[in-house]
Amino acid sequence: MASAETTGEFQLRKEYIDTAVKAVALAQYKLKTLCTIDSSDAWTETYYRETNTELTGGTGSAVRGIPRLAQFPYAEVSWTKLSSIIEKYGCEGQISYEDATKNNIPMIARTLLRIGRTTAYATDVVIESAVSTNAANSVTIAAGYEWDATAIQNRDPVLDILNGIQTIRADNIDPLTGNGYLVLNGTSYTDLISNTKIINNPTFKTADVVSNGVVGEICGLKIMITEAVTADQAYIIIKGEALVWKEAHPLTVLQMEDPGIKTTIRAFELGVCQVQAPNALCKITNTRK
Repeated sequence: MASAETTGEFQLRKEYIDTAVKAVALAQYKLKTLCTIDSSDAWTETYYRETNTELTGGTGSAVRGIPRLAQFPYAEVSWTKLSSIIEKYGCEGQISYEDATKNNIPMIARTLLRIGRTTAYATDVVIESAVSTNAANSVTIAAGYEWDATAIQNRDPVLDILNGIQTIRADNIDPLTGNGYLVLNGTSYTDLISNTKIINNPTFKTADVVSNGVVGEICGLKIMITEAVTADQAYIIIKGEALVWKEAHPLTVLQMEDPGIKTTIRAFELGVCQVQAPNALCKITNTRK
């Protein structure tokens, strides 16, 4: 029969640390929450990206207006074969025995926070890079019409967002099904929220509870803030459709005790981001002058 443990013993502390770091990291993940999580047992992940262009019947063979007794026009779907390599993400911190037990600063709590945040941020930076590189749709704001343009009357983020939505809708993908997100940096969010065209827009509302960076809605899109996005651009992303996170190993936390010397807290995960539906993404550039 397992023996009962008392407060402060290693077994109880390890379980607490593991739960706490995971909770911190999960709260810090932003872009990863927009991915479909798919488990992986391979080092190289290969997938096929389907061409989003609508099918046609070929030259001289329209889908519409087929004559009587004529053969149906032929069409075929095409895919592009792509591969990505699993990467390891992780961080660790060490707290001396003296600091853990005698320091005025809560060393364990602070280390938990920073390790969780660092791991999550590194993951989000990689996902942002994948989105920036692979987004099939784009809107470029003209010089002098940025969200912080000198001429206040030239600032029109609502129109820019609507144009971004339309670029995705033109590919027969609807961003307004409840899974569409406007993702931007905190600086761009300040430009956005201070604009009267935004705050007076009937579609704008703030979030009742801020979770994973989602702070409100505009034009039918949830607004998400993450510093992984640079302050000169924003993205429209359809959650669960555009991005897949291939997870080779989930977030794992280890606490290693060296009694009387130190405690090591380590968090790590293995995975890679795949942009499997680039047409479910739109990159809005030149948001700041």
